[in-house]
Amino acid sequence: MNAEGLLDRAEKRLLDSPAIDHWQSGRERIEAEELLAHVLDDDDFDPEDEVSPAQQRRFERLVERRYDGEPVAFMTRFVEFMGLRLIAKPGVFVPRDSSEFLAEQAIRRLRRRPAPVHVDLATGSGPVALAVSSKVSNAEVYGCDLTGPAIALARANARALGLPVRFLKGDLFGPLPRDVVGRVDVVTLHPPYLGRREVRTLPDEVLQFEPIESLTDQSPKGMGLIERTAEEAWTWLRPGGWLLVEVSPDRSRPVAKALRHAGYADVRSTKGGVLKLTRVLTARAASG
Repeated sequence: MNAEGLLDRAEKRLLDSPAIDHWQSGRERIEAEELLAHVLDDDDFDPEDEVSPAQQRRFERLVERRYDGEPVAFMTRFVEFMGLRLIAKPGVFVPRDSSEFLAEQAIRRLRRRPAPVHVDLATGSGPVALAVSSKVSNAEVYGCDLTGPAIALARANARALGLPVRFLKGDLFGPLPRDVVGRVDVVTLHPPYLGRREVRTLPDEVLQFEPIESLTDQSPKGMGLIERTAEEAWTWLRPGGWLLVEVSPDRSRPVAKALRHAGYADVRSTKGGVLKLTRVLTARAASG
């Protein structure tokens, strides 16, 4: 069978999966192409190319794993993020395309500063921090996460890319060096913002394969980590610095309210990312 025939069959199979959230039209075809490219070790394969029986069997096994909800990144062992090839492993949240918008918003603000300092909280495998470091070469960049596996993977990504990001294990700002106090230009956060009871409604591709701490902070409405960050960031931000928070559109109003309540100015909800379905809440610390 040729590649196109295999892809057609795989797409139909994935469309029938109850474990996958079919939120984006064409997603199943794209994922089938990624899996076949992985099997063929060729990102530019021709749809008319014949696929050997051994390659076909391997591809079909991967398609079945995806049917059961396993993320493509765990099978290919990497994910692309703003042109960076990042290592992906089970046990660490898979970076989303939507977070590229968060990174872009941070980069735009950091480029205006003479000696920029950036802190990325709940950094996971480090996509936002690494993207900032790759685009703002003079930036001092830190990534913090509570879990050891995430920090280990983030450090591995930094080494592989040759980027000087310092990844630190600890709760929110806790592991940062004290000489960073009052010098941070931008804090970014893609928080676990689901309420503890909401998690059970997630599709299996998320619930069964993503670490629970990346989905919920166990607070009733998922606002606990966001509210803590808003309060604690004041110590670390320089006057006029920015706090940027990525959430889904349905969370933008309560997050904006929390940021205003914490005393931030210029609070705005800006849409962007994949299909404009992401909101980045931007809030500026008072300049004086």
